[in-house]
Amino acid sequence: MTTRPKLRIGGHLLPGLAAVALFALFTFVFLTSSFPAPTGFPAGTNVTANIGYALFNIDAGEVPAEGFIVAFFMIAIVLDAALDGAVMLARRDVDDSPDELVPERGQFEGGDD
Repeated sequence: MTTRPKLRIGGHLLPGLAAVALFALFTFVFLTSSFPAPTGFPAGTNVTANIGYALFNIDAGEVPAEGFIVAFFMIAIVLDAALDGAVMLARRDVDDSPDELVPERGQFEGGDD
């Protein structure tokens, strides 16, 4: 016989409600914001150079720069933190000495020799 799940109300409920409220806020902002129509690049321009100029806020291209360097560095820092966290989570915590990690020949347990 199956039983119904019970709602446990406690200290763990607050982060869940905060996540739902943040999702609702992001949904509201996304649905109510308006963006101008994309203009694209003029014909005959070097697209790669203009993207580089716009990224580093250099007014050397045919397209005016908008200064994306702060967003570029923020994304780099977040990705670096994610990589550091993944390495830290994947690291194995071994308290044994190196001699105990690999058994000597003939010392395996539970097998037939």
